[in-house]
Amino acid sequence: MKQTALLLGLHCHQPVDNFHHVVDEAIEKSYRPFFEVAAKFPDFKFSVHYSGWLLAYIKEKDTKLFTLMKELAQKGQIEFLTGGYYEPILASISSKDRIAQINKLNFFIIENFGQRPKGLWLTERVWDSVLIKDLISCGIEYVVVDDYHFIAAGFDKEDLKGYFLTEDEGDVLKIFPINKELRYTMPFATPQKVCTYLESISEENISAGVIFDDGEKFGIWPETYEWVYEKKWLEKFIQEALQSDKITSMLYREYLQVTKPISLAYLPITSYIEMGEWALKAKDNLALHQMEDALKEAFSEDTIEKFVKGSVWKNFLIKYPEANRIHKRYIALSKERIDDANYLDSLYKAQTNDVLWHGVFGGIYLPNLRDNAWRFIIDCENIKHGTNVSTQTADINLDGYDEIKCISKNLITMFDTKEGGQLIEFAIRDRSFNLQNTMTRYFESYHEKILHPQQTLTDDNDIEEEIAAEAIATIHDQQEDTSQYQEMLKHDWHTKNSFIDHITDSGANLESFGGSTFNEYSDFANQPFELIQAQNQKVILSRDGGIYVNDTKYETTLSKTFHTKDDRIDFEITLQSHMRGEFFYLMEHNFHFANLKDITINTQTLDNATMIEQKGVTKAFAIKNSNILILNDTYTGKEITIEIDTPADLFLSPLDTLSQSEAGFDVTNQGLSIGFKFPLTASFKISGTLWVK
Repeated sequence: MKQTALLLGLHCHQPVDNFHHVVDEAIEKSYRPFFEVAAKFPDFKFSVHYSGWLLAYIKEKDTKLFTLMKELAQKGQIEFLTGGYYEPILASISSKDRIAQINKLNFFIIENFGQRPKGLWLTERVWDSVLIKDLISCGIEYVVVDDYHFIAAGFDKEDLKGYFLTEDEGDVLKIFPINKELRYTMPFATPQKVCTYLESISEENISAGVIFDDGEKFGIWPETYEWVYEKKWLEKFIQEALQSDKITSMLYREYLQVTKPISLAYLPITSYIEMGEWALKAKDNLALHQMEDALKEAFSEDTIEKFVKGSVWKNFLIKYPEANRIHKRYIALSKERIDDANYLDSLYKAQTNDVLWHGVFGGIYLPNLRDNAWRFIIDCENIKHGTNVSTQTADINLDGYDEIKCISKNLITMFDTKEGGQLIEFAIRDRSFNLQNTMTRYFESYHEKILHPQQTLTDDNDIEEEIAAEAIATIHDQQEDTSQYQEMLKHDWHTKNSFIDHITDSGANLESFGGSTFNEYSDFANQPFELIQAQNQKVILSRDGGIYVNDTKYETTLSKTFHTKDDRIDFEITLQSHMRGEFFYLMEHNFHFANLKDITINTQTLDNATMIEQKGVTKAFAIKNSNILILNDTYTGKEITIEIDTPADLFLSPLDTLSQSEAGFDVTNQGLSIGFKFPLTASFKISGTLWVK
């Protein structure tokens, strides 16, 4: 008799140290109710992967759910898969670190649930054959990837109803392809529709209906709690599946015992299909979809999917310099590791994947996740260096240019020779907080929905048909009125660092500064500087560039000297030029705060009279003729002061991004942009101090 083995797996994860109310809501609306419903049906088997941090949180905060997990594990109703304890992209960390993280989660599962994991969940399904030997050394026999991995390797979709073998130097690993049809219909289509599909793929040798997907789809994603639990989708689905004479509920390890592999397979470096699209630059993502639409007239969807591909996951590190900085910092800390348990734990926490990429979910655009990653990085530095000070010059970002890292008693600063000799890291050591943890306003492909909404909306009729069939839309089909966001949409042409050097004109005002639309006449803001000196926490950088007017280049040299001390950076900026005309020098800073609305601003003039004092920044404003800016931050308990020897006109503008999440569009504050505008002379010099007290 033909049979389909339903191999249902749930992957559940929350970013390390995510807001507790967010995790608690996931437990309340997704994790616990799923187990409570499944426990009513002992014959219904499923597999689970929970990241180690989340399991530890549940153990401490929700005894009821954790006890239920243990009971189902002891009864053999569930099978635990392992992975990296803090949910890193395994291919993005060192062999030593991934083995340590996998074994850490293995030990937790063995100790708490009495199971030795044989399967592993690949974070974001990122596959690379470099993993094979390390996984096998950790006792792993099988992993789960997307059917797209196989299709991209040349396999046909109809031949992916089981598992395959792959190898590296003769070391063999089993691979299951997740069924895209099931991934898109569970739990969004009706139980009957899902079960009908499972029955349709049944075969004599027990085909596999492989579904391993986010547990949050069952309760946290929009509309799913009502659909899955209040309207009893899950209960109805389980009943329907158990009553079918063609569907058998099985664990992955059980399926391996009763079937043979389909064939040998070698997979390319890839992830799920959407991830490859998201990893592309925005313009390339849009071009990819245009290409697919054009090809539909001549080729089937399956053929297009096989040959038209996006990028690889690591391209996010190229797309977002902010992600690359975090990644390369923990790569360096891994190589320079010390034998200290707290150091290693902070290192592994910093490797969590969530902050390094962006797709439907916020990821890199969520400042609290970046704050956490930087906190763990700074904790490692504090453990390693103690009270010692140092100056290090190395290509830390691995981009072919040196960065200079200065560690003082209270600060960690980093200057980037490639990025205009700018400040790219400004960490307060005793608070483990990086004030330079800003985010640039990039153009994203989904911004087209805002710029040209009628051209990019999905077919409402398709969604209405699904709703009429008592189903709900997936997050890929969510509709939202985007017209409200058009005025908020701003894009930057340079990375939002600090000590950015602009040469502009009188048209540079508060509005053009906030929108990055003022005229730029020089090549200092996003071009490399030469490192002249880096020792004893003193850094000197220079660039022989130009001021460009009407196809004429005026030779110009700009030099910057930074001296990091206990709690401050003394700076001096000089410019020598053969320019002709009236120009202005605009020094730009971008600082990140946990909550900009809690910042108190106090700016004074040269005669020490208060110019402005205000609590919180909710909109842009300008200050005339001031030489000092004081920012009091309640979160860090610090006072950040910029004092200069020459008065300037100041622009202050919230740095807000418009990004996509599973619920729609999010406006998120990433920091505060600050501009100091000075009249420029052919021989120009300013000096000042950036304090953190």
